[in-house]
Amino acid sequence: MQKKNAAVLDPPKNPLGTEKVGKLILKFAIPAIISFLVNSLYNIVDQIFIGQGVGMYGNAATNVAFPITITSTAIALLLGIGSASNFNLKLGEGHKEQAGHFAGTGIFLLAVFGSALGISVLLFQKPLLFALGTTKNVLPYALEYTSIVAIGLPFITFSIGAGQLIRADGSPGYSMICVLSGAILNTLLDPLFIFVFRMGMAGAAWATVIGQLVSVSLTIGYFFRFKAVKLARKYFKPEAKNIRAILALGSAPFFNQVAMAAVQITMNNSLAYYGAMSQYGADIPLACVGVITKVNILFLGFTIGIAQGCQPINGFNYGAKKFERVKKTYIKAISAATGISIVAFLAFQIFPREIVSVFGQGSETYFKFAERYFRIFMLLTFVNGIHPVTANFFTSIGKAKAGLMITLTRQILFLLPLILIFPVFFGIEGIMYAGPIADGAAAVVAIAFASREIKNLSRLHREQALSLETAARDT
Repeated sequence: MQKKNAAVLDPPKNPLGTEKVGKLILKFAIPAIISFLVNSLYNIVDQIFIGQGVGMYGNAATNVAFPITITSTAIALLLGIGSASNFNLKLGEGHKEQAGHFAGTGIFLLAVFGSALGISVLLFQKPLLFALGTTKNVLPYALEYTSIVAIGLPFITFSIGAGQLIRADGSPGYSMICVLSGAILNTLLDPLFIFVFRMGMAGAAWATVIGQLVSVSLTIGYFFRFKAVKLARKYFKPEAKNIRAILALGSAPFFNQVAMAAVQITMNNSLAYYGAMSQYGADIPLACVGVITKVNILFLGFTIGIAQGCQPINGFNYGAKKFERVKKTYIKAISAATGISIVAFLAFQIFPREIVSVFGQGSETYFKFAERYFRIFMLLTFVNGIHPVTANFFTSIGKAKAGLMITLTRQILFLLPLILIFPVFFGIEGIMYAGPIADGAAAVVAIAFASREIKNLSRLHREQALSLETAARDT
């Protein structure tokens, strides 16, 4: 009996618990950043080629359809990060059998939920697009695009979510390759379909679907050679307790994406409504903000990549009660994310017109709005690394409620109400100023939560050291 307990309490030797923290962050965060950036490129590459080949209405259409992609990512992160976090915590505790059940359940749920999303979008496409804020001019482009993209939703949901498990299994490089291969193919097919075959919006959509199919094929192939646990058939039978645990730890990234979708829908409708009352009209703000949102997501890819790359490190070490390593990982991650945020802030303030020009040409009024929106809405970009790193930190150590609270602050607690209230008094300018106020307030909340948890980790470390010292004296 003593041997069995020892096996449970003494976690197996694993690089996550022994290698230098800085080296581990580089090993896991760089592929995670590349994966996130490449995944974002599906939308950004489409936006660039559509802007050049179709025009402003095409860009507006991808902006209207963007909440559908966000919803797909939300489901992927709910199930992917939820299962990966539980997987790493159980591995750190030495419970390999339980870890296998979490991996298998996560894979099963990703396949089911991704398929359900794709079918739902196809069934309710037109009313959905009107709810997402399309205008009469943009609707034909949005219908053509989403009717095809919906076919690929099960693929992208599965590949993004399963990529979290591949990273948790200690293969961040392979996870990156899965996403990278699909994105490269998408990038090659986009100009071929749009400019050579003159397929317009349909060409961009089919390029995306084909790329996603390649990514999901590589992802499925990995599960036949899972390293930490051999994925037997019994692990794929979902149990209620495991589903609850997955949903609990995946709730923070899920609600972050849902909140992004809610904000995007509200933003689209507000831009169209208040834009129509301004010198810019309804379509220019919708097209400009579509471009700027994609650029912002590209920047966030670095900070979210760092946060997700640290998840296996934090989860394993917290499960193994190596609290000092958890604290060190968080501090290094915040430092790196803040440095990247400062660089992005400078780029957004100095080169807004040049950045927007990459996505196609427009009138002087178009660029005037884009420059102003960029400079005002992104004014506090330099603090935007704090929020995702802190939210993911709490999720990875099993504190779902704190992670969820931090996640909801920026989008739901601050940004959404401000987008609704400010334009009533300040018109379309009010939407611009809602951004930096929400960013600043969310950063303050995240710092407050993190400071308290860092003190708690230090206390646990001291108590652990004292306990070991006492035990050594007693023996």
